[in-house]
Amino acid sequence: MSNSYAAAGVDTEAGDRAVELMKAAVQRTHGPEVLGGVGGFAGLFDASALAAYRHPLLATSTDGVGTKIAIAQALDKHDTIGQDLVGMVVDDIVVVGAKPLFMTDYIACGRVVPERIATIVAGIARACAETGTALVGGETAEHPGLMGADDYDVAGAAVGAVEADAVLGAERVREGDVVLALGSSGLHSNGFSLVRKILADAGLGYSSYAADFGGVVGEVLLEPTRLYTGPLVRVLGEPALAVAIHSLSHVTGGGIAANLARVLPRGSWVEVDRSTWSPSPVFRVLSALAGSTLESSEATWNLGIGFFAVVAAEAAGAVAAAIEAEGIPAWPVGVVSIATRSFEGFEQGAKGVDGGAVRLVGEYAAR
Repeated sequence: MSNSYAAAGVDTEAGDRAVELMKAAVQRTHGPEVLGGVGGFAGLFDASALAAYRHPLLATSTDGVGTKIAIAQALDKHDTIGQDLVGMVVDDIVVVGAKPLFMTDYIACGRVVPERIATIVAGIARACAETGTALVGGETAEHPGLMGADDYDVAGAAVGAVEADAVLGAERVREGDVVLALGSSGLHSNGFSLVRKILADAGLGYSSYAADFGGVVGEVLLEPTRLYTGPLVRVLGEPALAVAIHSLSHVTGGGIAANLARVLPRGSWVEVDRSTWSPSPVFRVLSALAGSTLESSEATWNLGIGFFAVVAAEAAGAVAAAIEAEGIPAWPVGVVSIATRSFEGFEQGAKGVDGGAVRLVGEYAAR
């Protein structure tokens, strides 16, 4: 009886092949700040560029993709899940106004299939390149007996930098500021446990074609998360616009109202006008299959809004135009107020943040 690592289900040679297959994609994210290349015990990043900052603050974030991975596994389609990971991690960093510097990833799997791992990492690398983030390291761990042979999960962490006096947040928000919504590409990477239950209850498989969805169900659901970091970093690089942007919010877990409330000051409130946009078919079809309303999923899905920007009223048009020029739909959905009122029906703060109050009002625009 063999007591080798391979006999226990761990194939170190497969891991080495995966690294060779992903190496070129990872190296394309490296600028002169990255030292040592791929394969070291630790990634090295030259931080001397921070000397150009007057008072640099480091920003960090970590996240995963959640159960969206189950759909990628079911379809054996793994080329977009990496972008989802980068979006979930790096787009949290730009919320404070920071420019991302570098990222690392972690993939746990039941069995290393080199081509599959390389495809996942290539997706991470493409998204890192698009957001100006160096992918400086990662780890692939094989967990036989703990995970199924074709199961895997991904996670990542990133670090960025921002000037101390340029940090965005609720303390910058003023009465009369305009709330801009930035369009999403679809479900992004939240609420997939609900999505999967709805489809299972409806007897609809991921490989099924559904005209209402606009294609093969699983492929529509795997539409990758829109990346906001690159466009927002460029907009924030324009001094006249940067001073007008007071806070940003990434609409992820918790939905629309809760995530906006996190970046508003205590005592302020916003009514988000549903009539300013029309949720895309994927949200409408899922709600119909569940026998529920779009309104009932506002705390779970983004419903077409992936980000918020709270901006000075006099510059709202210019900021929206700059974001639109970057290829992201942007439109006003509400105005910040501090007038005294009852907060019944509002979402107040979230994730431990004692922030402002938000509720959605009106009816969604027709398709």
